[in-house]
Amino acid sequence: MNRGVKAGVITTCIALLGAGGYGAYNFVHAVTNVSGTPAASATTVSTTPPTSAEALKRAQSFLDSWKQGPAHYAGAASQTNDPTDAQADLTAYDSGLKLASVAFSDLASSSTVSTSSAAGTGAATRVTFTVTAKVAGGTWTYSDALDVLQNTGGLTSVDWSPSVLYPKLEKGQTLAAGAISVAAGTNVTVVDRKGVPLTPAKFPSLADIVGQLKTKYAAKATGGGAGGAGTGVDVVDAGGTHIANATTFTAPVGAKLYTTFDAKIQAQAERAVKDSHIAGKSVGVVAIDHASGGVRAIAFSGTDGDIALQGYSAPGSTMKIITAAALIDKGGKSPGSAAQCTPTVLVGGRTFQNMEGSINAPTMKEAFAQSCNTAFIRLMDNAWGNGPDSFTKQSDEAKNVFGIGDWSIGVPTQDPKMDPPAGTDQGTLRIERAGDAIGQGDIAASPLVIASIGATVAHGGFKQPILIPGLDQQQAASPISQSTAKELRQMMVATAQGGTAAPRLGGMGSSVGAKTGTAEVGEGKPNNGWFVAYDNTLSVAAEVVDAHSGAESAGYVVADILKND
Repeated sequence: MNRGVKAGVITTCIALLGAGGYGAYNFVHAVTNVSGTPAASATTVSTTPPTSAEALKRAQSFLDSWKQGPAHYAGAASQTNDPTDAQADLTAYDSGLKLASVAFSDLASSSTVSTSSAAGTGAATRVTFTVTAKVAGGTWTYSDALDVLQNTGGLTSVDWSPSVLYPKLEKGQTLAAGAISVAAGTNVTVVDRKGVPLTPAKFPSLADIVGQLKTKYAAKATGGGAGGAGTGVDVVDAGGTHIANATTFTAPVGAKLYTTFDAKIQAQAERAVKDSHIAGKSVGVVAIDHASGGVRAIAFSGTDGDIALQGYSAPGSTMKIITAAALIDKGGKSPGSAAQCTPTVLVGGRTFQNMEGSINAPTMKEAFAQSCNTAFIRLMDNAWGNGPDSFTKQSDEAKNVFGIGDWSIGVPTQDPKMDPPAGTDQGTLRIERAGDAIGQGDIAASPLVIASIGATVAHGGFKQPILIPGLDQQQAASPISQSTAKELRQMMVATAQGGTAAPRLGGMGSSVGAKTGTAEVGEGKPNNGWFVAYDNTLSVAAEVVDAHSGAESAGYVVADILKND
């Protein structure tokens, strides 16, 4: 301890108080003259610490007064260098702990410590002791210490600090005994929405996530029976807010931190990322309850780590969901609007192509179902031309209608990139817009973001994903219109029943919609496969790194979950 000492002088005789008649006094209070200005200090803290015997006398006298209870706290405080704060702190200790009695033992002079204050640099002798306090809920025993100073006249005083009461107590803090914060206990189990424990052994993808949630939201845990919160002593601030646990008498009983996960769906997701069709490639998948935004499952596998939440790559044609929405909302298009799907299209001097070459897709709905790149690039390029706001339509739709942005779901996630094209050159801007239309260009996202896009369509409204029930959910600035959502569902159902997603989901009925994606990640590198689909309750999105196509990779992962939910 290196506690501050106040400047002061001794000008009066000292009354005998305390055990053994030892003088109770305070040598650090400055004498004030009639004008109210402190006089110069005639006596300062000595650079010579009190002897061990003198320090033990002062400590014993102070502790004896403390031991006798509230009626003697003024006497105890008068033996310190800060009687006002000392008396207030002693009183708060008594009331906060609901103190029945306190006793001290094992007094020993342990060491010499330095002190520094306006009164000058000096030295003190540290006295250690053991505290045994009977408080609400039990008997608390702990080790403590105080420092004893002397002035140049040889008079001693306890150097006051809240840590005299408890070593880890700081100014502005006090102690509270009784029911303790669950955050102070160690018996907190993170569970799914039905109370099933989310153990790392059973759900390896959640190991880090569960640890982060337990650390951040333990105070939201609930006890499992009578006395579930546990009892002990907490360090609290002036408002009674938990800061730290001092001791625990009874651990929290069955304290559970509920999440939005569903253990059954999580187990399916853990198996899905090991699907034999993936052949050990890196994969990430997220399942969201589209009515609430509650995340039901997160799983990943492979050498790229948690790409389910931390992924940041082009989502390919899954982005056509937002492109189609922008064309409907801002371009006057509909599923039946004419489309032209040619093997290639030239925009701003750059050639874009379809993976499959020429596709028979005369309408936007069919172009969506067959994932025709050239049709959507033409639709985007022709809908708005080159006006000053023509390059922001898709990014505005993503942000304002689909709520894409910086989310706080309960654990850190990678923010997506869906900004409008940058620059002033019209040719370059048109090229970037064309790439963005098909989920290439500067667009980047994770399976979490793509699952949310599917959920917005399925539900007919954006619900920000969350992992803990009751967390604040960001709102979309311009909620999706029900007519737009209905038309998007028509296109996604067509994709699942007879389009590029049909090999994985065909035959599942009209309540299932989907969109595939195959994203180029660099010249000479394999594509990444994407797949997003929804049913009556879930929206599920997956990405597989180094895959041939979305349907032949990520499609298996998503289908494994939707066919068993």
